[in-house]
Amino acid sequence: MGRSYATNVFVNCPFDRQYRALFEAIVFTVFDCGFRARCALELDDSSEVRIAKLIRIIRECRFGIHDLSRTKLDPFTDLPRFNMPLELGIFLAAKAFGDKQQSKKVALILDRKPYRYRKFISDMSGQDIRAHRNDPEQAVFTVRNWLRDSSGRHTIPGGDVIQHRYKAFRIDLPKLCTELHLDRNALTFNDYAVIVSRWLDSSG
Repeated sequence: MGRSYATNVFVNCPFDRQYRALFEAIVFTVFDCGFRARCALELDDSSEVRIAKLIRIIRECRFGIHDLSRTKLDPFTDLPRFNMPLELGIFLAAKAFGDKQQSKKVALILDRKPYRYRKFISDMSGQDIRAHRNDPEQAVFTVRNWLRDSSGRHTIPGGDVIQHRYKAFRIDLPKLCTELHLDRNALTFNDYAVIVSRWLDSSG
């Protein structure tokens, strides 16, 4: 786990269609900054308990991006979904109670508006939470700046450069899906990660 731990980024966010634009922008930015995005969608193994899988992936990631913006009540159950706060809690517990390597974990906590989180998770007051305002472009800059500052890497491109490349990638994405015989609207996380990696390799 040693070397990969330093470049693995756990992405803890909603996976529904409404969040897709933000999710794809975040994952692209992680890869373009020279890191590897990881998330619960990367492995579909019915023999592994979901919480055990999440703990394993979190253990393997030094960095974690946690989006708390999806806390509204579900229209069918009239209850909120708290998977994201739970996974953030596991990440923070690993940092606090884990070994020397786990203590080096760094988190970026996102919400759609500044300070909104104080109304539903007051224990997070005092945390440095960033707002993406449901804007993929803002998410690109926020994730890029966080990775640059948290990792200390001087080789990470500027936000404007990554934003320009992401726009170019979005234009090329339908053609890339066609070449790989993939449905643009039904890409798995692994499909998308491979396409992003190949595009970045080919674009220099």
